[in-house]
Amino acid sequence: MARYTGAVCKLCRREGSKLYLKGDRCYTDKCAVARRTYAPGQHGQSKKKMSGYGVQLREKQKVRRIYGILEKQFRSYFVEADRLKGVTGENLLRLLELRLDNVAYRMGFGESRAQARQLVRHGHFTVNGKKVNIPSYQVKLNDLVAVKAGSKNSEAFKALAENAAGRTAPQWLSVNAEMMEARVIALPVREDIDIPIEEHLIVELYSR
Repeated sequence: MARYTGAVCKLCRREGSKLYLKGDRCYTDKCAVARRTYAPGQHGQSKKKMSGYGVQLREKQKVRRIYGILEKQFRSYFVEADRLKGVTGENLLRLLELRLDNVAYRMGFGESRAQARQLVRHGHFTVNGKKVNIPSYQVKLNDLVAVKAGSKNSEAFKALAENAAGRTAPQWLSVNAEMMEARVIALPVREDIDIPIEEHLIVELYSR
């Protein structure tokens, strides 16, 4: 299955909630979910009672779409989360949060995770001084994520730095917007992840 390249607002409408896939637009009256509260397609306005499996599936799809991950990769994250000690659902969210593209987004360098992922792919970020262009790279405790020196003087990154200065970073990340860098000072816990999801439904789905 190839990565979805269509209108991302349809994904939000399909899940019935804002996934914040288009950055600032999602906070305005132009948001498709606010304008059309039903699912896209010919039968989008029909009322159906969803089965237990359907509820679990939709929750899994929602998380996949928020982080921009394909099914096979998402399943691998679940297997790893299940192998680790602790609560599987929380482990899963922690692994997703520690992806380099998500860390760049949490730093404020990207209006959306998709934009942050593109910046990572283009080689604009370093981890502990070494260039990393793999969006799925797992950042670890005490790692220093920074904008590459050659990119800091560009007008685009100066604008992103101003945006980062005005955003609130999660508690597990210490951001220095002026220096265009951030250090992972703790591993994210469930209270730090402000995404409206019920991860236990995903665990139930994969445990069938």
